[in-house]
Amino acid sequence: MGILLALAASIPAHAQSALVGKEGWVFYAGDEILHSDMQAVHRNVALMRDAGEQLQAAGVGLVVVVVPLKARLAQQKLPEGVVLGDAVQERYAAIMREFAAAGVVATDAMRALAAVQAQGMPAFFRTDSHWTAWSAEATGVATAELIKRHWSLSGQPGTGKRLGPWVKERRFSDLADLMGAAQRKAIGPEVFTIRNPDAEGGLLDDDVAVVHVVGNSSAQPYLGFSQALSNGIDRPVGLSWKYGNFGPWAVLLEYLESPEFREHRPQVLVWQLDESQMLYGPDAPGQWDNASTMSEQQWRQRLRGALGQ
Repeated sequence: MGILLALAASIPAHAQSALVGKEGWVFYAGDEILHSDMQAVHRNVALMRDAGEQLQAAGVGLVVVVVPLKARLAQQKLPEGVVLGDAVQERYAAIMREFAAAGVVATDAMRALAAVQAQGMPAFFRTDSHWTAWSAEATGVATAELIKRHWSLSGQPGTGKRLGPWVKERRFSDLADLMGAAQRKAIGPEVFTIRNPDAEGGLLDDDVAVVHVVGNSSAQPYLGFSQALSNGIDRPVGLSWKYGNFGPWAVLLEYLESPEFREHRPQVLVWQLDESQMLYGPDAPGQWDNASTMSEQQWRQRLRGALGQ
Protein backbone atom coordinates (compact mmCIF):
# COMPACT_ATOMS: atom_id res chain seq x y z
CA MET A 1 0.00 0.00 0.00
CA GLY A 2 1.26 3.44 -0.86
CA ILE A 3 1.94 6.04 1.80
CA LEU A 4 1.86 9.82 1.87
CA LEU A 5 5.40 10.94 1.22
CA ALA A 6 7.07 13.23 3.78
CA LEU A 7 6.37 16.83 2.93
CA ALA A 8 8.62 18.60 5.43
CA ALA A 9 11.52 19.00 3.01
CA SER A 10 9.26 20.73 0.51
CA ILE A 11 7.82 23.33 2.89
CA PRO A 12 9.27 26.86 2.56
CA ALA A 13 11.85 27.57 5.24
CA HIS A 14 9.69 30.17 7.00
CA ALA A 15 6.87 27.63 7.36
CA GLN A 16 8.87 24.71 8.71
CA SER A 17 7.14 24.48 12.07
CA ALA A 18 3.94 22.92 13.27
CA LEU A 19 1.19 24.66 15.22
CA VAL A 20 -0.37 22.24 17.72
CA GLY A 21 -3.97 23.03 18.57
CA LYS A 22 -6.68 21.45 20.66
CA GLU A 23 -7.20 17.69 20.89
CA GLY A 24 -3.91 17.03 19.12
CA TRP A 25 -4.81 18.82 15.88
CA VAL A 26 -1.78 20.14 14.00
CA PHE A 27 -1.58 22.99 11.49
CA TYR A 28 1.08 24.69 9.38
CA ALA A 29 2.52 27.56 11.38
CA GLY A 30 3.29 29.26 8.06
CA ASP A 31 -0.27 29.35 6.75
CA GLU A 32 -1.60 32.89 6.34
CA ILE A 33 -4.61 32.97 8.67
CA LEU A 34 -4.71 36.66 9.61
CA HIS A 35 -4.48 38.65 6.39
CA SER A 36 -5.62 38.24 2.80
CA ASP A 37 -4.06 40.04 -0.16
CA MET A 38 -6.99 40.07 -2.55
CA GLN A 39 -5.10 42.28 -5.00
CA ALA A 40 -2.62 39.44 -5.43
CA VAL A 41 -5.49 36.99 -5.82
CA HIS A 42 -7.01 39.24 -8.48
CA ARG A 43 -3.72 39.31 -10.42
CA ASN A 44 -3.32 35.56 -10.19
CA VAL A 45 -6.89 34.88 -11.31
CA ALA A 46 -6.19 37.13 -14.31
CA LEU A 47 -3.17 34.95 -15.14
CA MET A 48 -5.36 31.85 -14.86
CA ARG A 49 -8.02 33.43 -17.07
CA ASP A 50 -5.41 34.19 -19.72
CA ALA A 51 -4.07 30.64 -19.45
CA GLY A 52 -7.58 29.27 -19.84
CA GLU A 53 -8.18 31.37 -22.95
CA GLN A 54 -4.93 30.18 -24.51
CA LEU A 55 -5.69 26.57 -23.64
CA GLN A 56 -9.16 26.95 -25.11
CA ALA A 57 -7.61 28.28 -28.33
CA ALA A 58 -5.49 25.11 -28.36
CA GLY A 59 -8.57 22.93 -27.92
CA VAL A 60 -8.18 22.25 -24.20
CA GLY A 61 -10.70 23.28 -21.53
CA LEU A 62 -9.61 24.37 -18.06
CA VAL A 63 -11.10 23.70 -14.62
CA VAL A 64 -9.45 25.09 -11.48
CA VAL A 65 -9.74 23.32 -8.12
CA VAL A 66 -8.62 25.21 -5.01
CA VAL A 67 -8.31 23.17 -1.80
CA PRO A 68 -9.58 25.28 1.13
CA LEU A 69 -7.45 26.22 4.13
CA LYS A 70 -7.35 23.50 6.77
CA ALA A 71 -7.66 26.05 9.59
CA ARG A 72 -11.00 27.23 8.17
CA LEU A 73 -12.53 23.75 8.23
CA ALA A 74 -11.16 23.03 11.72
CA GLN A 75 -11.35 26.42 13.42
CA GLN A 76 -12.57 24.92 16.68
CA LYS A 77 -9.33 22.90 16.84
CA LEU A 78 -6.96 25.89 16.59
CA PRO A 79 -4.89 26.74 19.68
CA GLU A 80 -6.55 28.87 22.34
CA GLY A 81 -6.50 32.52 21.26
CA VAL A 82 -5.69 31.75 17.60
CA VAL A 83 -8.44 32.83 15.21
CA LEU A 84 -8.81 33.46 11.51
CA GLY A 85 -8.75 37.09 10.43
CA ASP A 86 -12.00 38.52 9.11
CA ALA A 87 -10.60 38.80 5.58
CA VAL A 88 -9.40 35.19 5.72
CA GLN A 89 -12.84 34.03 6.87
CA GLU A 90 -14.23 35.36 3.59
CA ARG A 91 -11.22 34.58 1.41
CA TYR A 92 -12.36 31.33 -0.19
CA ALA A 93 -15.74 32.78 -1.15
CA ALA A 94 -13.94 35.85 -2.49
CA ILE A 95 -11.66 33.65 -4.60
CA MET A 96 -14.68 31.87 -6.06
CA ARG A 97 -16.26 35.23 -6.90
CA GLU A 98 -13.04 36.26 -8.65
CA PHE A 99 -13.17 33.09 -10.75
CA ALA A 100 -16.81 33.69 -11.66
CA ALA A 101 -16.14 37.30 -12.65
CA ALA A 102 -13.17 36.23 -14.80
CA GLY A 103 -15.11 33.43 -16.49
CA VAL A 104 -12.84 30.73 -15.04
CA VAL A 105 -14.57 27.37 -14.50
CA ALA A 106 -13.80 26.37 -10.90
CA THR A 107 -14.98 23.66 -8.51
CA ASP A 108 -16.39 24.91 -5.20
CA ALA A 109 -14.37 22.53 -3.05
CA MET A 110 -15.49 24.35 0.10
CA ARG A 111 -19.02 23.17 -0.54
CA ALA A 112 -17.81 19.61 -1.12
CA LEU A 113 -15.77 19.59 2.10
CA ALA A 114 -18.61 21.10 4.13
CA ALA A 115 -20.81 18.25 2.91
CA VAL A 116 -18.18 15.74 4.06
CA GLN A 117 -18.18 17.28 7.52
CA ALA A 118 -21.97 17.34 7.60
CA GLN A 119 -21.85 13.56 7.19
CA GLY A 120 -19.67 13.30 10.30
CA MET A 121 -16.33 12.75 8.59
CA PRO A 122 -13.31 15.07 8.95
CA ALA A 123 -12.44 17.23 5.98
CA PHE A 124 -8.73 17.17 6.90
CA PHE A 125 -6.53 14.73 8.75
CA ARG A 126 -5.97 15.65 12.38
CA THR A 127 -2.16 15.69 12.26
CA ASP A 128 -1.47 15.93 8.52
CA SER A 129 -1.49 18.89 6.14
CA HIS A 130 -3.69 17.15 3.57
CA TRP A 131 -7.42 16.85 3.10
CA THR A 132 -8.86 13.42 3.85
CA ALA A 133 -9.60 10.91 1.14
CA TRP A 134 -13.30 11.59 1.77
CA SER A 135 -12.74 15.24 0.88
CA ALA A 136 -10.56 14.45 -2.13
CA GLU A 137 -13.17 12.03 -3.42
CA ALA A 138 -16.10 14.40 -2.82
CA THR A 139 -14.25 17.16 -4.70
CA GLY A 140 -13.40 14.73 -7.49
CA VAL A 141 -17.10 13.88 -7.84
CA ALA A 142 -18.03 17.59 -7.85
CA THR A 143 -15.38 18.28 -10.49
CA ALA A 144 -16.70 15.42 -12.62
CA GLU A 145 -20.20 16.91 -12.53
CA LEU A 146 -18.81 20.32 -13.46
CA ILE A 147 -16.92 18.88 -16.43
CA LYS A 148 -19.96 16.98 -17.68
CA ARG A 149 -22.01 20.19 -17.58
CA HIS A 150 -19.48 22.13 -19.66
CA TRP A 151 -18.04 19.53 -22.05
CA SER A 152 -19.22 16.55 -24.06
CA LEU A 153 -16.38 14.12 -23.53
CA SER A 154 -14.99 11.83 -26.21
CA GLY A 155 -13.74 8.34 -25.47
CA GLN A 156 -15.58 5.20 -24.49
CA PRO A 157 -17.92 4.88 -21.48
CA GLY A 158 -16.86 2.11 -19.16
CA THR A 159 -13.19 3.10 -19.17
CA GLY A 160 -13.31 5.08 -15.91
CA LYS A 161 -11.66 4.04 -12.67
CA ARG A 162 -13.43 1.52 -10.44
CA LEU A 163 -12.95 2.37 -6.79
CA GLY A 164 -11.82 -0.15 -4.21
CA PRO A 165 -13.15 -0.61 -0.66
CA TRP A 166 -12.14 1.66 2.21
CA VAL A 167 -9.18 0.48 4.29
CA LYS A 168 -7.34 1.92 7.28
CA GLU A 169 -3.64 2.54 7.81
CA ARG A 170 -2.03 3.76 11.04
CA ARG A 171 1.13 5.86 10.75
CA PHE A 172 2.72 9.23 11.47
CA SER A 173 1.73 12.23 9.39
CA ASP A 174 3.79 14.63 7.29
CA LEU A 175 3.55 17.39 9.93
CA ALA A 176 5.08 15.03 12.49
CA ASP A 177 8.37 15.54 10.66
CA LEU A 178 8.26 19.20 11.72
CA MET A 179 8.00 18.35 15.43
CA GLY A 180 10.58 17.53 18.03
CA ALA A 181 10.81 13.92 19.17
CA ALA A 182 8.89 14.49 22.41
CA GLN A 183 6.10 16.41 20.70
CA ARG A 184 5.89 13.86 17.94
CA LYS A 185 5.55 11.06 20.51
CA ALA A 186 2.88 12.98 22.43
CA ILE A 187 0.82 13.61 19.29
CA GLY A 188 1.26 10.05 18.11
CA PRO A 189 0.32 8.39 14.82
CA GLU A 190 -3.01 8.76 13.05
CA VAL A 191 -5.39 6.38 11.33
CA PHE A 192 -5.66 7.17 7.60
CA THR A 193 -8.79 5.91 5.85
CA ILE A 194 -8.26 5.53 2.10
CA ARG A 195 -9.45 3.44 -0.81
CA ASN A 196 -7.58 0.17 -1.20
CA PRO A 197 -5.47 0.81 -4.32
CA ASP A 198 -4.93 -2.92 -4.84
CA ALA A 199 -8.69 -3.34 -5.36
CA GLU A 200 -9.13 -0.45 -7.80
CA GLY A 201 -9.95 -1.34 -11.37
CA GLY A 202 -7.05 -0.42 -13.64
CA LEU A 203 -7.27 1.17 -17.06
CA LEU A 204 -6.00 -0.53 -20.18
CA ASP A 205 -2.70 0.74 -21.57
CA ASP A 206 -4.38 1.93 -24.76
CA ASP A 207 -7.08 3.91 -22.95
CA VAL A 208 -6.35 7.57 -23.65
CA ALA A 209 -7.00 10.09 -20.88
CA VAL A 210 -9.50 12.72 -22.01
CA VAL A 211 -9.00 14.67 -18.76
CA HIS A 212 -5.65 15.38 -17.12
CA VAL A 213 -5.06 16.61 -13.55
CA VAL A 214 -2.08 18.82 -12.70
CA GLY A 215 -1.57 19.57 -9.02
CA ASN A 216 0.35 19.24 -5.79
CA SER A 217 0.42 16.51 -3.15
CA SER A 218 -3.30 16.96 -2.47
CA ALA A 219 -3.82 15.39 -5.91
CA GLN A 220 -1.52 12.42 -5.30
CA PRO A 221 -3.07 9.00 -5.99
CA TYR A 222 -3.01 8.00 -2.30
CA LEU A 223 -5.87 10.39 -1.57
CA GLY A 224 -8.00 9.47 -4.57
CA PHE A 225 -8.97 12.76 -6.22
CA SER A 226 -8.14 11.71 -9.78
CA GLN A 227 -9.61 8.24 -9.25
CA ALA A 228 -12.94 9.69 -8.10
CA LEU A 229 -12.88 12.12 -11.02
CA SER A 230 -12.27 9.25 -13.46
CA ASN A 231 -15.06 7.25 -11.88
CA GLY A 232 -17.39 10.25 -12.10
CA ILE A 233 -16.80 11.00 -15.80
CA ASP A 234 -16.42 7.30 -16.64
CA ARG A 235 -13.33 8.08 -18.67
CA PRO A 236 -9.57 7.72 -18.10
CA VAL A 237 -7.88 10.58 -16.22
CA GLY A 238 -4.17 11.38 -16.38
CA LEU A 239 -2.24 12.87 -13.46
CA SER A 240 0.88 14.99 -12.99
CA TRP A 241 1.70 16.18 -9.46
CA LYS A 242 4.64 17.57 -7.51
CA TYR A 243 5.09 18.90 -4.00
CA GLY A 244 3.86 22.38 -3.18
CA ASN A 245 7.28 24.02 -3.03
CA PHE A 246 7.49 23.73 -6.83
CA GLY A 247 4.43 25.95 -7.05
CA PRO A 248 1.36 25.54 -9.25
CA TRP A 249 2.74 27.80 -11.98
CA ALA A 250 5.86 25.74 -12.65
CA VAL A 251 4.02 22.43 -12.30
CA LEU A 252 1.50 23.45 -14.95
CA LEU A 253 4.26 24.55 -17.32
CA GLU A 254 6.18 21.31 -16.78
CA TYR A 255 3.19 19.31 -17.96
CA LEU A 256 2.39 21.61 -20.90
CA GLU A 257 6.04 21.46 -22.03
CA SER A 258 6.18 17.67 -21.73
CA PRO A 259 6.15 15.11 -24.56
CA GLU A 260 3.01 13.66 -22.95
CA PHE A 261 1.06 16.85 -23.62
CA ARG A 262 2.54 17.36 -27.09
CA GLU A 263 1.64 13.83 -28.14
CA HIS A 264 -1.85 13.82 -26.66
CA ARG A 265 -3.72 16.92 -25.61
CA PRO A 266 -6.61 16.17 -23.24
CA GLN A 267 -10.02 17.69 -23.75
CA VAL A 268 -9.99 19.16 -20.26
CA LEU A 269 -7.14 20.11 -17.94
CA VAL A 270 -7.87 20.21 -14.19
CA TRP A 271 -5.48 22.53 -12.35
CA GLN A 272 -5.41 21.86 -8.58
CA LEU A 273 -3.74 24.12 -6.04
CA ASP A 274 -4.21 25.19 -2.42
CA GLU A 275 -5.97 28.30 -1.15
CA SER A 276 -2.79 29.76 0.32
CA GLN A 277 -1.07 29.39 -3.06
CA MET A 278 -3.61 31.76 -4.59
CA LEU A 279 -1.79 34.58 -2.77
CA TYR A 280 1.43 34.10 -4.75
CA GLY A 281 2.19 34.41 -8.45
CA PRO A 282 5.03 32.78 -10.42
CA ASP A 283 7.54 35.27 -8.98
CA ALA A 284 7.42 34.42 -5.27
CA PRO A 285 10.91 33.80 -3.83
CA GLY A 286 10.69 31.92 -0.57
CA GLN A 287 7.43 30.26 -1.58
CA TRP A 288 8.62 28.23 -4.57
CA ASP A 289 12.05 26.72 -5.04
CA ASN A 290 14.54 28.75 -7.07
CA ALA A 291 14.13 26.73 -10.25
CA SER A 292 10.34 27.22 -10.14
CA THR A 293 10.41 30.99 -9.58
CA MET A 294 10.01 33.21 -12.63
CA SER A 295 8.53 36.55 -13.61
CA GLU A 296 4.97 36.78 -14.89
CA GLN A 297 6.37 37.71 -18.30
CA GLN A 298 8.56 34.59 -18.38
CA TRP A 299 5.61 32.46 -17.33
CA ARG A 300 3.41 33.88 -20.07
CA GLN A 301 6.13 33.38 -22.67
CA ARG A 302 6.69 29.75 -21.69
CA LEU A 303 2.93 29.13 -21.70
CA ARG A 304 2.59 30.49 -25.22
CA GLY A 305 5.59 28.47 -26.33
CA ALA A 306 4.20 25.25 -24.86
CA LEU A 307 0.92 25.80 -26.71
CA GLY A 308 2.67 26.71 -29.96
CA GLN A 309 1.35 30.26 -29.93
